[in-house]
Amino acid sequence: MTYYDALETRSADERAKAQLDGLRGQIDRARAAKNACNLDGPEVQDLSDLAQYPVLRKAELSAWQKANPPFGGIAVSNVAHIFQSPGPIYEPGGITHDWWRMGRFLHACGIGAGDVVQNCFGYHLTPAGMIFESGARAVGATVLPAGTGQTELQVTAARDVGATAYAGTPDYLKVILDKADSMGIKLNFSKAAVGGGALFPSLRQEYADRGIACLQSYATADLGNIAYESAAMEGMIVDEKVIVEIVTPGTGTPVAPGEVGEVVVTTLNTDYPLIRFATGDLSAVMPGLSPCGRTNMRIKGWMGRADQTTKIKGMFVRPEQVATLVARHDEVTRARVIVRREGEMDAMTVQIETPGGDEIAYGRSVIEVLKLKAKVEMVSPGSLPKDGLVIEDQRKYD
Repeated sequence: MTYYDALETRSADERAKAQLDGLRGQIDRARAAKNACNLDGPEVQDLSDLAQYPVLRKAELSAWQKANPPFGGIAVSNVAHIFQSPGPIYEPGGITHDWWRMGRFLHACGIGAGDVVQNCFGYHLTPAGMIFESGARAVGATVLPAGTGQTELQVTAARDVGATAYAGTPDYLKVILDKADSMGIKLNFSKAAVGGGALFPSLRQEYADRGIACLQSYATADLGNIAYESAAMEGMIVDEKVIVEIVTPGTGTPVAPGEVGEVVVTTLNTDYPLIRFATGDLSAVMPGLSPCGRTNMRIKGWMGRADQTTKIKGMFVRPEQVATLVARHDEVTRARVIVRREGEMDAMTVQIETPGGDEIAYGRSVIEVLKLKAKVEMVSPGSLPKDGLVIEDQRKYD
């Protein structure tokens, strides 16, 4: 087994010390910039102190950028590219070695010198194409910048240049392979590095049956690589240059180990310091270490969206409101909003975890915070499902 670098197998203490040093530097850089309104918190003495800082959400970042274009006053440096994602949100990109840290993932896929990577991620405005190209360069591979679409040309190019590895969304490789079959062309893909969509087990197996080892990464335009699979295929290993927290949706409060929550990431990229950036995705921490020998924390991968905002009786109810409701009562540990249809009307129940309390007072808080009346159910602490849901929509729309 060979690793991308020594960081992948360092001890937990070594990693924590390096992350703490990096975090302090990021906070200093961010506070020195014009926009430091997201960094009201204590001096960090331990990584757990990070939880006392506010979470930065995309809507807030978009507002910053509108007020102070293009990057919202964040301490951005060494910009080589500017990308645009839906919102719009503008992201910087750099060209220093492995700027998005995707080389670590491609190395785990077995991609390196001698490989020709057919990069089918988009190069237009969004950064995915450049993210994977940067990673391919970092591992010494040659890149065919194929982009998206024109499948027949993709097949011809893959054959002519001898492409050995695919990078792109999980499903588009099958489109290319099926087109190649219909054209009577045999391609030489043996490795696939995918992201940006769901990799279903049946699809992975189909690739394996064709002799293609397919692994997936979890990355975003803002943060670059967050976590990735190794050949062990037991969860996703967190990248060495980010700090990942799993928090209760709508809050910045870390969940207990193993519970499902929202993925919040602090990047240690000194060119673009994002502190506690909320991805909007759900995941959970896995216990233990990967059998591949990499020692960083693992997460279960993408488990849904954390933005559970739901319209009930014509009013939006948001996870942040549920968190506010819980915070109003010291004895309440968790709450869950359940909405269903009764006849032609919406009906809302709020389940509240508490060892005891005043049901009438809880009902008043529900009206004041959620702006709707609801049935209140008091349940014992620890009884609500630990699935990351704070708003459960049971209505059927078919």
